[in-house]
Amino acid sequence: MQVSIETMTGLERRLTIALPSEHFEDQITSRLEDARSQVRIPGFRPGKVPLKEVRRRYGNAVRAEVAGELMQSSFVEAIQQEDLSPAGSPNLEVVKMDPGIDFEFTATFEVFPAITLTALSEVSVRQPSAEITDEDLETMIDRLQEQRTTFETVERACEEGDQVNVDFSGKLDGELFDGGTGEGVDFVVGAGQMIEDFDQGVRGLSAGEETSFEATFPEDYQADNLKGQTVTFEVTVNEVKEAARPELDDEFFEAFGVSEGGEEAFRTEVRSNMERELGSAKKNQIKQQVMDELSRIHEFQIPGAMVQREIQVLKDQMLSQFQMPAQAKAPDLPDELFHDQAEKRVKIGLVVNEIITSESLEADAERVEERLNEMAAPYGEPEQVINWYRSNPEQMQSIEMGVLEDQVVDLIMSKAAVEDVSLSYEEVLNGKLMADLQAEMAESESSDADEDAETTQAQAEDEPQQTEEDKS
Repeated sequence: MQVSIETMTGLERRLTIALPSEHFEDQITSRLEDARSQVRIPGFRPGKVPLKEVRRRYGNAVRAEVAGELMQSSFVEAIQQEDLSPAGSPNLEVVKMDPGIDFEFTATFEVFPAITLTALSEVSVRQPSAEITDEDLETMIDRLQEQRTTFETVERACEEGDQVNVDFSGKLDGELFDGGTGEGVDFVVGAGQMIEDFDQGVRGLSAGEETSFEATFPEDYQADNLKGQTVTFEVTVNEVKEAARPELDDEFFEAFGVSEGGEEAFRTEVRSNMERELGSAKKNQIKQQVMDELSRIHEFQIPGAMVQREIQVLKDQMLSQFQMPAQAKAPDLPDELFHDQAEKRVKIGLVVNEIITSESLEADAERVEERLNEMAAPYGEPEQVINWYRSNPEQMQSIEMGVLEDQVVDLIMSKAAVEDVSLSYEEVLNGKLMADLQAEMAESESSDADEDAETTQAQAEDEPQQTEEDKS
């Protein structure tokens, strides 16, 4: 086998591979001999069809079949021989395959880029720091009580915090409009579930009462045809319900899995859950920053084939979130919608793999075990879940890769420039740090764009202007 390599553009390579004619023709002849004993051709006894006749009838098809198989197997041998690492499937094209001449084909593909790791001390991370205060705990318990609040019918006028059930119809310029009517609609007074004027219009009404009032939609309302418009609503109140907030008692505690220890045990459990949520939020925000920084400080060509595969993954993820009928055709999402995100993910993945290789990292067995236990804990029989993962190589590989990524983050954090940022529990969970970073990045990009525009303008003004005499 003869192999020549040609560098195309960027990461693209083209192999030209030639195989001796004898080898190619021998495989074709062998395949035709096998077919000879099986084909049924009128006028010939089974197994007695002349090879020449079999070749005449099936030779071209067999030649194409053998060529396809040889291209696949020879390509694998060639990249091993030349020590190449394809980043995607090759495009195989036959150059020559006529009888009597060497079989020749080309394989065009992209290779993985050579990545030079930047010093990890160049990474800059803001580390969120927060403690769970007694006030945070009280706020969380209050929120849990709100989530399990029920509503009970009362015979009085409605007030803030009550749930009312209403029928209504709205008219714009004397005509009913889309979305302006409803029957048996529940909403909580003062909760912002209806526009402010509607909310105010029903306050003080009791079940069975009717009213009519004007209401103005806010300028930022989602329906363009209603922004800033004043409409007339006719409303009938069907029912008024008062909020019944649950007490901190054994029944309430059991709803959260605390059957012993009373309020003290319940508070301990709630704080423990808050600590887990806080730790997870901190970890995710640090990891996101580290990965973003790895992308920022490294520049190299990215294989288009890998980006295209990642685009398809992102498309599939988005489509899986759509609730479409079984027979419905999936929408054709444009690649451009996912390109930047896919390119960044591929880039980060390549850098992370390079760090793993250069640092000879292996998934820590104890951390893999911890991850398995965490994933299995919510299930009734965690041991069965763990055994299922262990018997599934792909799932275990995914878990080990996740642990390896965590180890990469730990390695980088030990060398990075880390700034502690004091935040509250709520600020960490609400992602304030990440929002601030994104705002700063957007402001920086806008500033850079303005500077580029000013530089371009200054250069244009400094260029000498041609007179009519110069032009002539």
